[in-house]
Amino acid sequence: MKFYKNFLIVIICSLISGNIFAQDFGFGFDNDDNDLSASGNIGSTTGGGSAINFSVGGKVSASMIGYIDDFNKGTVSVNLGDIFSGRLNFAAETSIAEGIINLKIEPSEPELIKIDEAYARAFLGNFDITAGIRKLTWGKADSMGPLDVINPLDTSIIYTEMADNSGLLGVKIARPLIHASFRLGDFSKIEGVFVPNFEPHYIPTEGRWTPAQMKMLADIPETITMPPLPMEIPLTAHHIKPDTDSLNYFQAGLRFTTTVSSSDIGIQYYYGRKHQPAVEIVAVPQIPTNVDVYLNYKYNPYHQIGIDYAQVLFGFNIRAEAAVNITEDTKGDDGSIYNPNIAWSLGLDRSLFWGINLNIQANQSIMLFHDKLGSDDFMSVMTEGFDIEGGMSLTSTRVNFLISKKFFRDELELRTAFIWGVEDKDCLIMPAIIWTKDNLRFTLAGGFFFGDSEGQLGQYKDNGFVKISMSYSF
Repeated sequence: MKFYKNFLIVIICSLISGNIFAQDFGFGFDNDDNDLSASGNIGSTTGGGSAINFSVGGKVSASMIGYIDDFNKGTVSVNLGDIFSGRLNFAAETSIAEGIINLKIEPSEPELIKIDEAYARAFLGNFDITAGIRKLTWGKADSMGPLDVINPLDTSIIYTEMADNSGLLGVKIARPLIHASFRLGDFSKIEGVFVPNFEPHYIPTEGRWTPAQMKMLADIPETITMPPLPMEIPLTAHHIKPDTDSLNYFQAGLRFTTTVSSSDIGIQYYYGRKHQPAVEIVAVPQIPTNVDVYLNYKYNPYHQIGIDYAQVLFGFNIRAEAAVNITEDTKGDDGSIYNPNIAWSLGLDRSLFWGINLNIQANQSIMLFHDKLGSDDFMSVMTEGFDIEGGMSLTSTRVNFLISKKFFRDELELRTAFIWGVEDKDCLIMPAIIWTKDNLRFTLAGGFFFGDSEGQLGQYKDNGFVKISMSYSF
């Protein structure tokens, strides 16, 4: 079935491109390596009185990722990853509508070709509406701001993508949605989004990028000791995950943006679900035979009220966001629901001396009702004291630094990214050399983790890697 699905997609793309090429138009090029939209202008035709402009673009990439600890074990342990990948982007546009199809090609995956985005948009004066599978960014932060909440992320590739890319659009998972916007004059806009179902972050449960908390939930002990009995009793774990495809898991939001003097301001409200799962753990003793442990995974609903701001001030490009996230645990004593929190980010960038560019962004989350947290010890499930946030600090702060310098008419770029986990006392350093010539791009990058092994970054101390890649955009 998968073969026929892939074959059908290839045939459709061939027919589309065949019809386009038959019009005998030439190619155009787009030099924006991070733009996943169709980039090559193929041509246009006329039908029903409306001119239709077609465009096609894409990217062919080859990359190798080697992990340092694998090399230390010998070449038999080294796996360089997928090596090849590609993208094909198609677009058709008239004066009143456009259609976009972006495809991902990954030969090592069970499905050779995947739909990355596919949506249609209608332009009706100051009003436009989009429906389909799409990645949508809200907020003004460079990356991972508290207001960018619509699309889940593939957490298994975040750090290897960050090593040689300035944006994280490739990490986002597109979602089916309806998005509408209405322009109020030249500088203001109100927009709304409706997502009919839910998908969480993709978080691996095995392999080197599995976070410690997921390992704990996946590796439940096989036995448990229940005082006053001096014997170990077998333990059986039951992982129960909800079906999130129903309308019961819908999400929706409204956002208003405007310009006041030299400042860009945005206000938004969003009702959604936490992309990170919470877990309710219930132990049911069947003494003396065994103990059944039920792990009920939950995706907590929450309300977000947020504001963002951007301005050029004293030569600095400043961006700020702040949000209040209100969950159902308004007392902070329910271990299966994340506590409400306040989150903010502040970023700035500017060119320094000798053509050096500096970008800084600080993100922080402040947990409310922190003093009501329960225990993070799995054994506390027997006393119903387990809390999914147990052991976490009151605040979680990360500071991102990116410093870069270009040479030889901007063809060669040297840059280093540094991420510091303040409370966790850990960090990630990612140096990179990037050479770009027209639409050809070569990169040599790496990622190295340091600090406390119990921190969010330090837990990956054994995952230091080197990445070599080449890509051509067309």
